[in-house]
Amino acid sequence: MTEPSPDPLFGDFMDGDAARLQRVRILPDARPGALQLHLPDGESVIDWPLSDLRLIPDQADHSVCVLGLDGDHPARLIIADDALAARLRQLCPALTRRHRDPGIVKRLMILSAAAVSSVALIIFVLVPLMADQLANLLPSEGERALGEATFEQIRTSLGGGRLGIDLCSSPGGDRALQTIADRLKPYTDFPYDIRFHILDHKMVNAFALPGGHIVLFDGLLKDVQSPEELAGIIAHEMGHIEHRDPSRLTLRSAGSIGVLGLLLGDFAGGTVVLFLSERLIQANYSRGAEAAADRYAYEVLAGAGLPSSRMGDFFLRLMAGDEGDGGLSSHLSTHPENRARVDAAIAADVTGGNYTPVLTSAEWARLRGICK
Repeated sequence: MTEPSPDPLFGDFMDGDAARLQRVRILPDARPGALQLHLPDGESVIDWPLSDLRLIPDQADHSVCVLGLDGDHPARLIIADDALAARLRQLCPALTRRHRDPGIVKRLMILSAAAVSSVALIIFVLVPLMADQLANLLPSEGERALGEATFEQIRTSLGGGRLGIDLCSSPGGDRALQTIADRLKPYTDFPYDIRFHILDHKMVNAFALPGGHIVLFDGLLKDVQSPEELAGIIAHEMGHIEHRDPSRLTLRSAGSIGVLGLLLGDFAGGTVVLFLSERLIQANYSRGAEAAADRYAYEVLAGAGLPSSRMGDFFLRLMAGDEGDGGLSSHLSTHPENRARVDAAIAADVTGGNYTPVLTSAEWARLRGICK
């Protein structure tokens, strides 16, 4: 006597190609290790390996069981028979294992590359463009305030504390520095007075900040050999101020580093201040900006009756390996066109060696000793 055949089992099938449900007959035991789906045409049969079956979670209708294949296969099988669903959970060893999408790594790589490209576009293209426009639009009062705020950041960063690095000042030294500025001032045209800051630091460096601020280090005052050399360096920094190079660099650096700070979670801004200070101290302007500042300095020195060849002396000494303690010296000594800058400084000298010294020996001594 033959046993009656069990009741047929059915489910709703979507092949992932057409937006329609097909009523299929399900045979869990027709072939070992596979679930057979007989399509409505009575001929087509689909075998789903039991080891590849996965339960699809988070369905709106929790009264049914939705199955799919591991990977990114779009087909789905919907089972409303609780007994069949329970049986499949016993037969399928990895039914509840996390669905593995082999394309997710590729998609993540594409998204990551797009994100990196977007950040690079912002930092290297959009921020510089916006900074250049803002630098030209800044009123003199705003530029001056930007320079003051930036200087305090740099001073605090170098000092490593709340009070910042010491400022150097003395009556004789201040008067000597102002004498140099007064000799150059008639041949400049700034909407504000040049303001000097001398920092008690051994770094051999000088740089300009927005709004007419020029920062000198004690190491530079000890390194230069004559007040005319210092006048040339100051005239060069005046050239950067005239062309608003410090404003561009400040806005570019603050914008770029600010974006990175947000991405890296530096909401307090400590890293922004640190890197901004580093960028401004090194003041890595383009070759074009450096050449333009040199030309400006030669014109100002010529008007003041001072020898531009003394700038050449400074460059020559740097080329000979006198790199001081980094800063301006290390920056200029690695410049690929230093020899050309020396030649240009000598060629631009209109004094023929006859000029009135910008400072007396006593004034020069008081200026060099301003940080004692």
